[in-house]
Amino acid sequence: MALRNIKNLVPLLDRVLVQRIKPETKTASGIFLPESTVKEINQATVLAVGPGATDRNGNKIPMSVASGDKVLIPQFGGSPVKVGEEEFTLFRDSEILAKIRE
Repeated sequence: MALRNIKNLVPLLDRVLVQRIKPETKTASGIFLPESTVKEINQATVLAVGPGATDRNGNKIPMSVASGDKVLIPQFGGSPVKVGEEEFTLFRDSEILAKIRE
């Protein structure tokens, strides 16, 4: 249900909708890690991007990321969005730190 609702959410201007990648709570050998040792990673998957902002002359500034990209985001900031039980974050395109190549 949340995935269908999130597809109806279209960011405006230079906004980017991301979902943080959850850190692993279990090691490769199957040992569960306590919550105190699991740190939040600053990686996210881009779910939707806006059409882009315009400069003073009215020219459209292209977005630097696209849907499906994995990106590095700041630890704090952005606008949290909650749809159902899922949590997402809206950032400006200029706030995205890096694109992760795979």
